[in-house]
Amino acid sequence: MAILGEGNCSAGLDDGGFLVKASGSMMRSLTRADLVECRPDILLALLEKEEADDAFVDDTLLASRVDPSSKKPSVEAVFHAYCLSLDGVRFVGHTHASAVNSILCSPRAHEFAERRLFPDEVVCCGPASVFIPYTDPGLRLAQELRTRTAAFVHHHGQVPRVILIQNHGIITVGRTPESVLAAMLMAEKAATIWLGAACLGGPTFMSPADVDRIANRLDEHYRRRSLNI
Repeated sequence: MAILGEGNCSAGLDDGGFLVKASGSMMRSLTRADLVECRPDILLALLEKEEADDAFVDDTLLASRVDPSSKKPSVEAVFHAYCLSLDGVRFVGHTHASAVNSILCSPRAHEFAERRLFPDEVVCCGPASVFIPYTDPGLRLAQELRTRTAAFVHHHGQVPRVILIQNHGIITVGRTPESVLAAMLMAEKAATIWLGAACLGGPTFMSPADVDRIANRLDEHYRRRSLNI
C-alpha cells in the first residue's frame, strides 16, 4: 500500500509523547532510526495558527523533536499528534492505498465514505468514515481533519476508525496496531469490492438500520475484543 516514501505511521508513548515516521523514510524498510519521538503539545499548538508559512511549519516540526539529532518528522506529524489525542487512540496509520484512492480520485468519493457494503466493513471500519475534500498536506490538512473529525464525533458519538482524504489517501486509527491494520486492510478490500460492484451496476449498500445493527451487536463486540481490534 506504500511505495518509496509514501505513507506514515505513529504510536503514542506512555509518557505522553509519540513516535512518528521520519520524513522520506520508507515504510517497507522502516527501522527504529526512522522513527522520531515528538512532543505533541508543540504540534497541537501549531493547529491554532491561522497563518503559518512552510518555513515556520518546518521549524516547528524540528522543534517538536525530543532528540534534536534525530531525523525530521513527517510533515503529517501534526495530524498524527491530533489523532493520538482522540479517546482510545494509541496508533495511527496512513497510506495511499490503490483501490481506496481509485475511489477517492473519483466523483463518488464521498459516497464511499458515508456508506457500507458488508458486515465486516462495519466491524473493522466503523459505521461511516470521515471524508475530507482535498486539502494541502501538512498544517492545513491537519486543521481540516480536526474540524471534520470533531463533527463526526459529535454526530456519531464515537471516534472514527477511518479518515478518507480526497485525491490523497486513507488514515486509520485504533488502540492497537492490529486495529489500525485491520481497518486499513478492510477498507482496501471494501474499495476493491466497491469497484467491482460498480462495474455491474452497483454498488448495493447496506441500509442504515442494518449498519447500526452490526455496529451494536454484542457478538461483534466480542469478536472485536478477540481479534484485538
